[in-house]
Formats: sequence, structure tokens, C-alpha cells
Amino acid sequence: MPLSAEKRVLAMLTQLWVLPVDIRLSAHMSTLKFTSKAYSYVGDLAVLDMADRPISDWNLVFKWVFDKVVAITALILLSPIMIAAAIAIKLESPGPVFFRQNRHGFNNELIKIFKFRSMRTDMTDESASKLVTKDDPRVTRVGKFIRRTSIDELPQLFNVLKGELSIVGPRPHALQAKAANQLYYEAVEGYFARHRVKPGMTGWAQINGWRGETDTIDKIMQRVNHDLYYIEHWSILLDMYIVVMTPLSLVSKNENAY
Repeated sequence: MPLSAEKRVLAMLTQLWVLPVDIRLSAHMSTLKFTSKAYSYVGDLAVLDMADRPISDWNLVFKWVFDKVVAITALILLSPIMIAAAIAIKLESPGPVFFRQNRHGFNNELIKIFKFRSMRTDMTDESASKLVTKDDPRVTRVGKFIRRTSIDELPQLFNVLKGELSIVGPRPHALQAKAANQLYYEAVEGYFARHRVKPGMTGWAQINGWRGETDTIDKIMQRVNHDLYYIEHWSILLDMYIVVMTPLSLVSKNENAY
């Protein structure tokens, strides 16, 4: 497509940029000529770089190693807390200790994440069609505590070991989650761009106070904007910083976590 076909190029980019792919525009379709340094090549074809995959090549290896090392270390250190949570859940209400739920993963693939059960078994909402609110009667006493402290998320360390989640990344949302009675992807344009990387147990949005209830369009837009910022600025150092800051944010920025 020629560069002069601006509207068509932009329309295509709007569709493609949410995917984890490199986007290139053929340079030979333009009468404009640039220096050789301005082009990259697909075979012998000169192309203009429009967008790059967020994490590629050796960075994928570094992030994979980081995820596995942190997940194994966390499982060893946090196993007493996980065992205590499992016992408390079992003692308070009948039903399974764990809760599994379908969510969108990398490139919009469906994954099934693990959580400690925080609701009464007869009131469990597998599709999350109704957001949990303050003093929600569906949530048990133990459930309130483990949700507020994010202990309910610890079983997702097993998802990390399976390769479905990263330690750090955009949090995976329930498929039917809504803000102001609108599904997230209907409320936020370009919502699925957050799936250009693996979802994570914690993320840039969470340490900046955007965790918990998303009852308004503004809240989900803020969360998505923070997720996109993370994707565009990703580095191993940023992942390390987010991991270090996560425990602090659980103490200081948990007013929306129910």
C-alpha cells in the first residue's frame, strides 16, 4: 500500500496493533526515497518499520528465566502462608480450596487460572458477570482477608510454572467482567492490545493503585493505559522494580480491593 493511502494504512494499523506481531509497510510502494538506514528488510524487500513485537528474541529468554526463578522462590518462601490459607478456607465453609476461572491470556488465548476460593460455593460466579463489591455477601470472612491481601492469587504461581502467566504483566481479566455495565473490551478502544504479552500476577497498574474494583469506565481505562505503558516500556529492570514494589502497594494502595 502506498504511503499516500493514509486512511487505509491507519485503518489496517488500528486492527493490527493489538496483536503481538511486527508490522512492516513495503517501502517500494512509495515514491519517497529515504537513506538506506531508514529501511529494514524482509528478504530483499525494503520495508518501513511501523510496530515491533513488545518482547522478542533474547528478551523472551530473559523473561522466561526471570518468571521461573521468581515463581519457584516464591513457592518455597510462601508455602506456609498458602497452606494456612488452604486450611482456613476448608474450615470455614464446605467446598474446594481452589477456584479455577477462564481468562484471556497471551494473544487472546483462553487460559484457566488458579485462585484460592474466596466465595461461598453456592454463590461462586465463574464468569465474573457481577463484580465483587464492598461487604459482598458472597465472600466469606476468610475470603475477604485473602482478597484484600491478594493471598487468593498465590496459586497462580503454578500458572507461571506452566507458562500461561508471567510474574509481571497486565492482569488477566474475567471474560464477562464489566465496568458501568459494559464489557471491558467494549468500554475501552484497543483493549486487546494488553494481550500482546503474557498476562501477569502483578503489574504496573497494580503498584500504581489500579487494582480491585473497576466499577467505572475511567477505572478500567486507567488500568488499560497503565498496562499499555508497561508493554511499551518493558525491561527486566522494570519487572524487578514492580516485584519489589508489589508488597508495598498491597499495604498502601488497597482501598479498592474487596
